[in-house]
Amino acid sequence: MQIGIDLGTANVLVYVRGKGIVLREPSVVARDTRTNKTLAVGEEARRMLGKTPSNIQAIRPLRDGVIADFEVTEAMLNYFIKKVTRNNGWFSWLRPKPDVTICVPAEITSVEERAVRDAARLAGAKSVDIVEEPMAAAIGAGLPIDGPSGNMVVDIGGGTTDVAVISLGGIVVSQSIRVAGNKLDEAIARHIRRVYNLMIGERTAEDIKITIGSAYKLDQELTMDVRGRDLINGLPKTVNITSDEVREAMAEPIGAIIDAVKSVLEKTPPELAADIIDRGLVLTGGGALLRRLDTLLSEVTGIPVIVADDPMSCVVIGTGQRVRF
Repeated sequence: MQIGIDLGTANVLVYVRGKGIVLREPSVVARDTRTNKTLAVGEEARRMLGKTPSNIQAIRPLRDGVIADFEVTEAMLNYFIKKVTRNNGWFSWLRPKPDVTICVPAEITSVEERAVRDAARLAGAKSVDIVEEPMAAAIGAGLPIDGPSGNMVVDIGGGTTDVAVISLGGIVVSQSIRVAGNKLDEAIARHIRRVYNLMIGERTAEDIKITIGSAYKLDQELTMDVRGRDLINGLPKTVNITSDEVREAMAEPIGAIIDAVKSVLEKTPPELAADIIDRGLVLTGGGALLRRLDTLLSEVTGIPVIVADDPMSCVVIGTGQRVRF
């Protein structure tokens, strides 16, 4: 069996050759700290975030696109690989180990890449291949990467943003920054704490971003009631916030993403830059779904910006199609 894995900071997606995307789960693991036993993985564990008793810890084993907790990442990969290769027949133990392709950020270190390979092998992979995220995103978005023309992709995930110009099947210029969806959530939570003295969890911050977040002024601003714990008296409290202030809260991390895009454009050879002006740049990853981010990027760069048809699935589709075993 040949499978491709998008091992993301926020979500893990698995693509099986011949079947398509068969798994889409949050990158969360719940463990009992007393026994060191894994209690839940994926969506079930995500529902426990911020709600566990003292002996249970719901954690994200990946930070900024790389492995932060090797043991927990191995357990998570093992669970997902077994889930997609499971055979309920009598002879399930005869099923061969899968060939696995995993995507990683463009500027990952050799130590971080080795950690990914080792975790996959210990989780049951027969062989492990590595593909860079922007390359996988471009393939998944259907860009003609093997031709002599320039293609630009901006993949905004949970932990990293990868920006790359691709031509003739290779990356010509790229930059990877550890600013993406999670940093947007953290910026929102800081704003709520600073302005309203209200403590909210990461799930609530993400809900705010999805519900009323935007990168550019909206025709009609949105509002939302936010519930959390008052930092002054410790009691539950509800406040009403607007999309305008959420946009202001996210300005710094969004600015970092824009700077990365501009930096790559400045390093792009003139002939490829001309192609990009004609073709535009393609947004992929969960961050591409942020309202009017394409409008902001287009205004800043002067280049057409296209959001991929299914931005959250582009990387795993490209990873699955990149299997070379």
